[in-house]
Amino acid sequence: MVAADVYGAPPHVGRGGWTWYTGSAGWLYRLALEAVLGIQLENGERLRVKPCIPDDWPSFTVRYRLPDGKTRYEIVVENPERRSESVRSVTIDEGPAPIPNGAALVPLVNDGQTHRVRVTLG
Repeated sequence: MVAADVYGAPPHVGRGGWTWYTGSAGWLYRLALEAVLGIQLENGERLRVKPCIPDDWPSFTVRYRLPDGKTRYEIVVENPERRSESVRSVTIDEGPAPIPNGAALVPLVNDGQTHRVRVTLG
C-alpha cells in the first residue's frame, strides 16, 4: 500500500491517506514485477523474463494467470551461484526455451493448463 499524502499537521502527523484512490499501489506493484523481478508481457503473446535482483537473492517464484482465469504459468527463478547478471538457462514444461539478448522468452498458450517455467541465472 502506498499513501498519496502523509499528514504533517496535528493531530494526524504521520498518517497517510488516499492509498486506494490514486492507483499508486498498482504502479508500485508493476514496478516490482517488471523492473525488479523482470517479468514483462510482450504484445499479449509472450512473457519476457530478465530479472534485476540482488546477487544474494537465492530464488523467487511468480505465479502468472492469463485472462482466461484457467491457464497459469509458475515461474521459478533460481540464482544458485549468486550471480544474477544474466539468464543462463530456461525450461518450459521441461523443454528448452530461447534466451535472446539475455532474457528468457516464454510464449503464452491459452490452454487452461499450468505451465512450469524454470529460469536459472548465472
